[in-house]
Amino acid sequence: MHSALHECSAAPLGHSRVTWLPQSLPADHPPVRSGRIGVLVVNLGTPDAPDPASVKRYLKEFLSDPRVIEIPAIVWQVILRGIILNTRPSKSAEAYSKVWMKDGSPLLVITRDQAAGLQQRLGDGVIVRHAMRYGQPSIPSQLEALHKDGCDRILLAPLYPQYSAATTATAIDKAAETLGRMRWQPALRTLPPYHDDPLYIDALEADVVRQLAALEFRPEVLLLSFHGMPLRTLHLGDPYHCQCRKTARLLSERLSARPEFTGLRIETTFQSRFGRAQWLEPATDDTLIAEGARGTKRLAVAAPGFSADCVETLEELAIEGRDEFLEAGGEHYAVLACLNASDAGMAMLEAIVRRELAGWI
Repeated sequence: MHSALHECSAAPLGHSRVTWLPQSLPADHPPVRSGRIGVLVVNLGTPDAPDPASVKRYLKEFLSDPRVIEIPAIVWQVILRGIILNTRPSKSAEAYSKVWMKDGSPLLVITRDQAAGLQQRLGDGVIVRHAMRYGQPSIPSQLEALHKDGCDRILLAPLYPQYSAATTATAIDKAAETLGRMRWQPALRTLPPYHDDPLYIDALEADVVRQLAALEFRPEVLLLSFHGMPLRTLHLGDPYHCQCRKTARLLSERLSARPEFTGLRIETTFQSRFGRAQWLEPATDDTLIAEGARGTKRLAVAAPGFSADCVETLEELAIEGRDEFLEAGGEHYAVLACLNASDAGMAMLEAIVRRELAGWI
């Protein structure tokens, strides 16, 4: 038997000879792409284009995920295919078209920039890719690409500071499903939620302070708006609500301790309600209208639960939210950018990723 083939086949089951250590292979051994370390940065997803057909494909995948819609499929699919996918795509496409960028959706462009920035910071010893849970590039395609590039150890990094079954868990589910089809699986680590990590709170504080100082007005109220979830998810044991509240409390304490924000009232709200079920409250849109009606004239909004700007921040908050507040009597309104690929955001992301790669790099 050929010596190289003999050496490969002689390794006992469960005792791979391929490690991250320098390999010493026979001269006649075929090339081996292995021993690399990969990082897969993941965010929620996006349609391929801001048109109804693309949005319909995206919504069908997104809203068919049982982690997202916890209604029996036999009931939900009738509603989804019979009503929602025939009405919602046009409205959502209009929203996407208002914020679409030259190179794609804001979420995709920013996530790509975050991955590129992380690659630059981590250096050539790590391969960094990005993926979307719904849409392209997909988690399966990017995991398979990392594996093909020789990564036998991969860190899956869902960029959700607060854990939810509908975000973090479903990304991990999809990764596990992909590994389930592989004969030779890479080792997989996952980035934990970082809602109360001092590095995250530090980054939020620095970025919010910088942006508030640059405004042309001094806000009376700062809303910390998080993506909403159905209230029943809290009762079922999802920690998302509690983690959002903790992030808001820690950030509020930091800001309130600064003399330049004396008198600033900070409120926590939840946005993006969908369907008839009761969602986490108070709702951002209701709060904006109520603040305008009660006489608040100057208001700013930050969205600390979003690692990257997207249609929910750039259209729902920045456009719809402005209209709601001004029509209710407000006069000055601003939505702060998310951490995105800012210096503060990238320094934080590098630090938490390096921590999870400990022992590998």
